[in-house]
Amino acid sequence: MAWVAVVIGGVGSARAGDLTVILDGVAHDQGGLRVGLYDRAESFRKEDRAVAIRTAAASPGQASIGFGQVPAGRYAIMAYHDEDGDGGLDRFMGMIPTEGYALSNDPEVSGPPAFDECAFDIPAEGRAITLKLRY
Repeated sequence: MAWVAVVIGGVGSARAGDLTVILDGVAHDQGGLRVGLYDRAESFRKEDRAVAIRTAAASPGQASIGFGQVPAGRYAIMAYHDEDGDGGLDRFMGMIPTEGYALSNDPEVSGPPAFDECAFDIPAEGRAITLKLRY
């Protein structure tokens, strides 16, 4: 009977660990920082479809932003320094970011980044990930 409890206890219960995002290279204290966590390609870079969004005050240097418990799995992050505080990433001609931004895995981009390029695993014990803001 003990094995039944072990099997049943493991079904459908994704283990969760803490996720901490460290943003490196914050240029100044104007505006705020926004970090989006995504779990699928269809929603990646669409803040209204993110698994979670976290915000923090901007301060030059480095910022640590916690997401708390996140179920183990594959995710991607897009973060940006919302310098003007308008709640969105400003872009030149609708494409080229004019505010600092960062992507998990720091992929080389010449167009919209793909989820698969930015995806990384969060194990059950959680993890910390460092992203470099690019201005």
